[in-house]
Amino acid sequence: MSNIFVIMMIVAMLATLGSLAMGLFTMVKGGEFNKKHGNRLMQLRVTLQGLALLFFALASMTSK
Repeated sequence: MSNIFVIMMIVAMLATLGSLAMGLFTMVKGGEFNKKHGNRLMQLRVTLQGLALLFFALASMTSK
């Protein structure tokens, strides 16, 4: 059971990295897309970080 949480944690961490990179890229580039979606991308990053922490806690609790 712990293995599924580890896999989900890794997926959440990679998704967090992707959203962070996309948010930083749009912030540096600026323009209309950043004004429209920049804040949303950073909120997504925080949510994904929370999910990664949740999966980490679940993996820790279910490990032997």
